[in-house]
Amino acid sequence: MLWVKSFHIIFMVTWFAGLFYLPRLFVYHAGAEDSISNDRFKIMERKLFWGIATPGGVITVALGFWLIEMIGFSYSALWLQAKLALVGLLVIYHIWCGKLVLDFKHDRNRRSHVWFRWFNEFPVLILIAVILLVEFQPV
Repeated sequence: MLWVKSFHIIFMVTWFAGLFYLPRLFVYHAGAEDSISNDRFKIMERKLFWGIATPGGVITVALGFWLIEMIGFSYSALWLQAKLALVGLLVIYHIWCGKLVLDFKHDRNRRSHVWFRWFNEFPVLILIAVILLVEFQPV
């Protein structure tokens, strides 16, 4: 079980690294004005989303459900329901990031670098809440 938990944490860190850095790339990409920079950001965003963040997210979620079953947590526990709801929001955020990658790829971005700076803060809030829920398991 410790192996599963360890790899769950490792891939969670990988996923969050992607979710923290990808919107930061969007900040810089939204402000880029030359084609060389735009092309470079498109490559970086694609590789980060598909090569790091997405595999990290899929493996994190899979190992998380495996841990729930191995440990025998009850899905009726309110803290677990709250955690799973937050993970669901994070998955939606991840998918939204994928849509933004496609928007940039096709030169359809209409958002400012300031908007992306705020967008970048969402996964931080989710991370804090999820860790507190797991550690304290209230209710």
